[in-house]
Amino acid sequence: MRALAIAATGMNAQETNVEVIANNIANVNTTGFKRARAEFTDLLYQVERAKGVAAAGAEGVVPEGAQLGLGVRLAAIRNVHLQGTLKETGNRLDLALNGEGWFQIQGPNGETRYTRDGAFNTNADGQVVTLDGYLVQPELTVPDNTTEITVNQAGQLYARVDGQLQEVGQLTLAVFANDAGLHAEGGNLFSETLASGAPVAGVPGDPGYGVIHQGYLEDSNVDPVKEISELISAQRAYEMNSKIISAADEMASIVSKGIR
Repeated sequence: MRALAIAATGMNAQETNVEVIANNIANVNTTGFKRARAEFTDLLYQVERAKGVAAAGAEGVVPEGAQLGLGVRLAAIRNVHLQGTLKETGNRLDLALNGEGWFQIQGPNGETRYTRDGAFNTNADGQVVTLDGYLVQPELTVPDNTTEITVNQAGQLYARVDGQLQEVGQLTLAVFANDAGLHAEGGNLFSETLASGAPVAGVPGDPGYGVIHQGYLEDSNVDPVKEISELISAQRAYEMNSKIISAADEMASIVSKGIR
């Protein structure tokens, strides 16, 4: 009975949906995290009666025909790159992006990675790094005896040394034609793909680029209330598919008893 296989695809789809929702909720407090959404598409159709063919024994054509869908499959898990709210921390190297763009990070093998997590610090050499110790690009080094660090909205970093304010460097941002095409590496890092397109670097505040807020971090854009609503909907859909399997099994058992 085809209903068994069709309902099974529906249950598999809702299992995946719940897993995506679970990951969203797990990262509700992850800095710069972007919620994901499972996207589904229908499977192939089995043609029982073709539409548009000549009607038997009459003029004209069959107006509708009969096609039976064979279920559902996962098409994509899309990251929704909407702006998260900014949370004030007061830390001098906490930087939040408001608008388009990504911070550029030097990965463990020298490759460039991208992040919205601006929780930065300095290492033993005064270089600005992520919480995992990866260098921020372009490289910025805070001089010894710095008493104050200032980062303006345009990404210029200034350090006060011996009472004098001196410019240390300029942060740049990268933008992509398709943010959803970036590959998640974990650790709040992303890498470019053919789907995302090549990065285009620019200065914060320029047209098409966001601005930087010092002393703030960008919260996750996960809405817990919405996720719980999505979870309930997925649970109900899973239950309905399981009821279809139970009904189809009962119908098959009636047939088997009748044959005996």
